[in-house]
Amino acid sequence: MVLDAAWKKLYKERLVTAEEAVRKALRDGCRVYLGPGCAEPQFLVRCLFEQIRNYRDVEIIQNLSMGAVPRDWRNFNGHCRLKTFFVGPATREAVNLGQVDYIPAYYSAIPQFFQESGPFPLDVCFIQVSPPDDHGYCSLGISVEINKAAAEHAKVVVAQVNEKMPRTLGDTFFHVSQIDYFVEHTEDLLEATFYERSAISERIGQYVSRLVDDGATIQTGIGRIANSVVRHLEEKRDLGLHSDMFTDAHRELIEKGVLTGAKKAIHRKKAVASFCLGTRELYRFVHDNPEVEFYGTEYINNTEVISQHDRMVAINSALEIDITGQVCADSIGHKVYSGIGGYIDFMLGSAMSKGGKSIILVPSTSPDGKKSRIVAHLTGGAGVASPRSSVRYVVSEFGVANLFGKAIRERALALITLAHPRFRERLLNQAKKLRYVYQDQILPPVYEPLYPGQWETYQIFPGELKVFFRPIKPTDERALQEFFYSLPDQDIYYRFLSAMKVFPHRNTQAMCNIDYEHEMAIVGVLGDIGNEKIIALGRYILDQKTNMAEVDFAVRAEYQKRGIGTFLLHYLCEIAKSKGIKGFCAYVLASNRKMLSVFHKVGYVIHSHLEEGVYEIWFRFDEPAQVCLTE
Repeated sequence: MVLDAAWKKLYKERLVTAEEAVRKALRDGCRVYLGPGCAEPQFLVRCLFEQIRNYRDVEIIQNLSMGAVPRDWRNFNGHCRLKTFFVGPATREAVNLGQVDYIPAYYSAIPQFFQESGPFPLDVCFIQVSPPDDHGYCSLGISVEINKAAAEHAKVVVAQVNEKMPRTLGDTFFHVSQIDYFVEHTEDLLEATFYERSAISERIGQYVSRLVDDGATIQTGIGRIANSVVRHLEEKRDLGLHSDMFTDAHRELIEKGVLTGAKKAIHRKKAVASFCLGTRELYRFVHDNPEVEFYGTEYINNTEVISQHDRMVAINSALEIDITGQVCADSIGHKVYSGIGGYIDFMLGSAMSKGGKSIILVPSTSPDGKKSRIVAHLTGGAGVASPRSSVRYVVSEFGVANLFGKAIRERALALITLAHPRFRERLLNQAKKLRYVYQDQILPPVYEPLYPGQWETYQIFPGELKVFFRPIKPTDERALQEFFYSLPDQDIYYRFLSAMKVFPHRNTQAMCNIDYEHEMAIVGVLGDIGNEKIIALGRYILDQKTNMAEVDFAVRAEYQKRGIGTFLLHYLCEIAKSKGIKGFCAYVLASNRKMLSVFHKVGYVIHSHLEEGVYEIWFRFDEPAQVCLTE
């Protein structure tokens, strides 16, 4: 009871008006920190700027400005100047007009800046907290991130006490004795909503969902598309969250039983983050919720902590990427657009994680569709947030590129195929001038705007063999060569009706660059996207005069006798029928009993003609075979 009375007495003694707090804390030339994002203490900030003209050369530090911070800084020249670690809509114009300073920095490093030996120790810290609990502790609520470090190192701490600030758990608490001045003012917290329900974001989300395994721990960076991708993980099981940002999309996954944290190595069954960026529904959810914990960026963004999570998946957006893999994430040319944030911290941490993945999201074009975001070289002035050596997965609405261990030539080709079709030919020509790719490199003609992902499917065969079947891609050239070289001489003879010994670039690239309309090739693959091994190939080429297509297929010897060839033939029939093709024909050596058997099980009336040891086989899709049922 004595202790209880002591903190309450101290609280009352330190309770002041906002005007008093500003007057007591500020002096000419001081450095002031403002709580950022949705936790910005708006009432304190408004009072600060009402009085700021009474002071000279005040330096203001903030991470992401969203609320009461001015957009036009011309009237404050000589009185104060803002430095920000992350540029948003409220400060973007001012930064690019030279009125506000942008500091590119990793989130994990920012708390060190506030130390006495750091580049800018703090004189004053303005934060927003929940009312004290029964023990005299206030919570930082929806934003711990760099707030806690700032408050711990500042000479004077001023807290806006807001009844609408949630009491969150984790490393969020300050005792009344650690705060110098309290200003009571209740107001709605700032909210942030993400509306990105576009065909592009849906497509990107579908590709990303394939890269995230059950039991993985995820991080998503700031950005509409990165946030929308989270909603495509609803079919996953036992995902975990270790992320700088916590949003409504994450909340929904928790409520649906997807994001359980059951497989996490640390903070098991907890969703762990640094700050909230969302709606009041999210704020109600995190209030006193033991499922969610908040910690400072020095912990959340620590690569060693991140790497302790097996299958850590970092999902972040890029503004531009060149065809060697260099990523720009914070500027458009010389114009600063956002910030580094936790991008590098989580990319490195996920790379150190067992089974970890870093995924870069990049829509293929600018919002107006006039510029490609996949370029031969970064726009002049663009900042390289990530060197080409660090990037792994890149995803656009046109597919996935795995750059891990890839040469410049392979990277360039993979990224060109992720570009919008109307920019691919130009990118290919630029790559040839730079000698990045073969001088005779070709790309598939574009008959439809998107890679036909509807023909992607998984199938399980005897021995619990799970094979992914998909249309062939230009980047499959090397894997296709390896597939052909793996076939026994007899299989090669059966497949090509000749004793081919080599499969050079000019031949294999033609088989990989198809239009998916008059020619289709389906590969069965094992392994991670971008590092897949082809174990089966089925393809057809349409004769437009007869509307019949010639079909063939092959399966690696060690995977034969499991029904893979039969599945491939049936699947190609399904694809061909959807395109209005009349039927298939094939040429099969009379000695190739296995392939002949597959054709006779296809389910259509088989016509054949034998000449010089080769069967010409054909069947029409409108002639299903009669099935005899016996008792």
